[in-house]
Amino acid sequence: MLSSELADLAGVTVRTLRHYHQIGLLPEPPRSDGDYRQYGIGDLVRVLRITRLTALGIPLSELPAVLDDPTAAGELLNELDRQAAAEIERLSARRASIDVLRRTGALPDLPPELSTWQSAPDPDAPKDMLQYEHEQLILLGHLLDDDGRAGLAALLNASEDSRTTSASLTARFYALDADAPDHEVETLVDDWIAHLRPLLAHTDGLSSLSPRAPALLDQLNEHRLRPVQHRVLRTLQWRLTHSGDTSPVRSRTTRE
Repeated sequence: MLSSELADLAGVTVRTLRHYHQIGLLPEPPRSDGDYRQYGIGDLVRVLRITRLTALGIPLSELPAVLDDPTAAGELLNELDRQAAAEIERLSARRASIDVLRRTGALPDLPPELSTWQSAPDPDAPKDMLQYEHEQLILLGHLLDDDGRAGLAALLNASEDSRTTSASLTARFYALDADAPDHEVETLVDDWIAHLRPLLAHTDGLSSLSPRAPALLDQLNEHRLRPVQHRVLRTLQWRLTHSGDTSPVRSRTTRE
């Protein structure tokens, strides 16, 4: 039979047959006077064996040993079974995550622990600030380990009173512009510090934050926020990490 006939019977392409020849899986058959390959029934059986074994997941590189020594397939099949079980577990976990996202309306590009927090954004919040919050969570989700993401989720999903206070502070932050009076900026920082310190004291997971996180978050803040808002967040970070608490906001104007 010709290459096209063998390929049709085996359910492969002529190009596949040529590839099998090139890598030594299928011996070259004799050729006709017209220089066409002439295959026999043994070639068809070998190709059928190859397609069956590859369908099980056996790599082409492992096939010569299995084709020539059927007893060699045992350990290889055990390994393939382990790989298949791991893949099933991974896909099951993926489906479970997708199911949660569909049921909760959470955002799919965030870690599950953080996605539900933004599933129902404040309709009154400016769109640019919602985008900033989203990008901030994406960055934090990448820079934190599992414990850190759980800790941040706990911080974001604190008590109802805490969330109410946080929403109020965030609204004041959104409203800041170049004309904001110094005392308004200073008061916002003081109030935010008073709100955050007790919450952070009970959140150990955030200690896993990557050493590069402060600089990367600062770049995002500078890119997305107004200058006065950027300065507020720099001041918050400084005061939360320094016991002296000499506020940079008070030492310079907030107007840009």
